Amino acid sequence: MITLQRPGALSALPPLSLYVHLPWCLKKCPYCDFNSHELKSDAIERAPLEARYLDALRADLEAALPQIWGRRVFTVFIGGGTPSLFSPDSIDRLLADIRARLPLEAACEITLEANPGTFERDRFKAFREAGVTRLSIGVQSFDDAKLKALGRVHDRAQALAAVEEAQRHFETFNLDLMYALPGQSPADLDTDLSQALAFEPPHLSLYHLTMEPNTAFATRPPEGLPDEDTAFDMLDHLVERTAAAGLQRYEVSAYARTGHHCAHNLNYWQFGDYLGIGAGAHSKISFPDRIVRQVRWREPTAYMEKAAQGQAVSNEQDVALSARGFEFMMNALRLKDGFELLRFTERTGLTLASIQQPLAEAEAKGLLQRDLARAWPTAKGFDFLSDLQAMFLKD
Repeated sequence: MITLQRPGALSALPPLSLYVHLPWCLKKCPYCDFNSHELKSDAIERAPLEARYLDALRADLEAALPQIWGRRVFTVFIGGGTPSLFSPDSIDRLLADIRARLPLEAACEITLEANPGTFERDRFKAFREAGVTRLSIGVQSFDDAKLKALGRVHDRAQALAAVEEAQRHFETFNLDLMYALPGQSPADLDTDLSQALAFEPPHLSLYHLTMEPNTAFATRPPEGLPDEDTAFDMLDHLVERTAAAGLQRYEVSAYARTGHHCAHNLNYWQFGDYLGIGAGAHSKISFPDRIVRQVRWREPTAYMEKAAQGQAVSNEQDVALSARGFEFMMNALRLKDGFELLRFTERTGLTLASIQQPLAEAEAKGLLQRDLARAWPTAKGFDFLSDLQAMFLKD
């Protein structure tokens, strides 16, 4: 019997992750283009605000349940903003609310972003006891001058103390570092990297400082930024030293020891599904006959009001069939190992023929390699990733 499948229909639903956005931070960093909002109040005044926001998250999640009914969640990521501003009791309540409403896999990865500027002794231990399994610490640099140039609220001593505490209480954690910073020389970067590697971190995320639109740095760029050639040399040095230290570069900005890859981010890059709750959170949810993207209300007060009314979503639209191929490739090509060819069809509902021409062109230009099962970017493709991704954008 021949089974007919409608064009664009999905043969299977991808893995599902949950993203939770906690939007407040102590100070908006001048390079940050995330949906973050400065919080002026002290810890005592924050308690009612945290409780109200947690109520909104619960209402948001409950309203979204019919879209993901029966699906298990294998990763949770609590991002921001600065989630570690929230008390351990609040994080405990948040995770309890999630567990009461969603079936989590037994080995569910639960990541919390933490800022050394919010570090207090035993705070990380309390997050671990609340059920967080993985910390992602926004160190950015161990150099006080560079931290000041980045507008960070923490200093070197706080960064060191935070990482030491993470080591003590977590089997796996991530350190964020930035390079090509104002006034940073290759020697400065090497010092920063040496300090990070001294902790033997299971995972490193290494980001090039960029001037994103609608940020303070975009309006008033800092002085002393390394030139493009120096920045490329810095990246080459980072790749070489991390590899020597046993950290595999598995994504453009991500380096991990065996068994410590970030499962949540891998799901993004592999065109998996994710439900996003919280102010400004984004979702991608697949159904057998369509793929939907959603955005929540960005401003925290408006979000809390709308969520309480069951209207947390400010925008929802289907992903056009013509856009699915590019969206898949834009993410999958960030991975050093690329993607399984069958996964492209499974997660987009498109045939491989729809990307055959750009695949062949990318291969001819030395940007991509493939065999009968997989396609992956070459070293050249990794260096010129934007050019490679653009080849899959339909006119």
